[in-house]
Amino acid sequence: MTVPLPIPAARHLPEFASDITLDAQHLQKSYGRGKGRFQAVRDVSLRIRTGEVLAFLGPNGAGKTTTIKMIGGLVRPDAGQVSIDGLDPHRQSMALKRVGAVLEGNRNLYWRLTPLENIEYFGGLRQVPRRVARQRGEQLLEQFGLSDKRKTPVQKLSRGMQQKLAIAVALVHQPTLLLLDEPTLGLDVEASETVKTLVREIATGGCAILLTTHQLDVAEDLSDRVAIIRQGEIIAEQSTHELIRQFSGSAYRIDCGESIDAQRVGKIMALGGTVADNQVHYPGDALYELLDILRPLPIKEIRQDRADLTDVFLSLIRDGGDK
Repeated sequence: MTVPLPIPAARHLPEFASDITLDAQHLQKSYGRGKGRFQAVRDVSLRIRTGEVLAFLGPNGAGKTTTIKMIGGLVRPDAGQVSIDGLDPHRQSMALKRVGAVLEGNRNLYWRLTPLENIEYFGGLRQVPRRVARQRGEQLLEQFGLSDKRKTPVQKLSRGMQQKLAIAVALVHQPTLLLLDEPTLGLDVEASETVKTLVREIATGGCAILLTTHQLDVAEDLSDRVAIIRQGEIIAEQSTHELIRQFSGSAYRIDCGESIDAQRVGKIMALGGTVADNQVHYPGDALYELLDILRPLPIKEIRQDRADLTDVFLSLIRDGGDK
């Protein structure tokens, strides 16, 4: 008998104002002039606490990239404020030293350099002394399982190793906020699971993570909360667990190993269930009562109608967040 695992409970995170790493409030940004003016971001607010992973999701052109650029200090908002550990990245350069970024496609690596050389080089750009950067580099390579590749040119590493190195490079200056874009895109199953484990460890270590991805199963696995943006506006922001729960049904499907006799069918129908082709569909919560009726018939599988983040995302994007 196969019973699906329950929706994972959200991790318990601190709720004190002092533990807010990113606090972006009422961000707005428009491009163009006159009739051609386009409002890319409309009153977007995001908060991420220490050790929390926020999945920032939306279709192409929804305003994700513009929002992230405003958070990272690359684009100045028309209105609104960004605070990273209490510092404004648009007015206080120290705020940018609190941010690490991993871009899709490993664009933050030099392929002819070795992993350790990459970490030392990018550490220097972040004003980390060379000796300290080397020491941290050795520690990160050990943590990420890359010590034996420390002197191998990046271009000779596997895609999964390159992605792990890209994350290590982003952490050399010990940021408190990590901007993580498509961390598992193009990786095989084993490499993807390894990278996801590293991301969880980084968050557990106290780093706040803003995750953007079109791989919604990855977002579901990694995130504590989800924010969905559509046409420049946040249409949903909630804990991942609670958002999925709201879109999940309470019905069960039970596949029996043999035909169900008429007496049992009558009792099942009295509970509100239906029977067809040795399968019971039961839209209620009294599962154990139903199992008592079926006992001792063999049961091959029990499935609960449970949404996943893909179902939630598509429903909200299509409906505009009205649910």
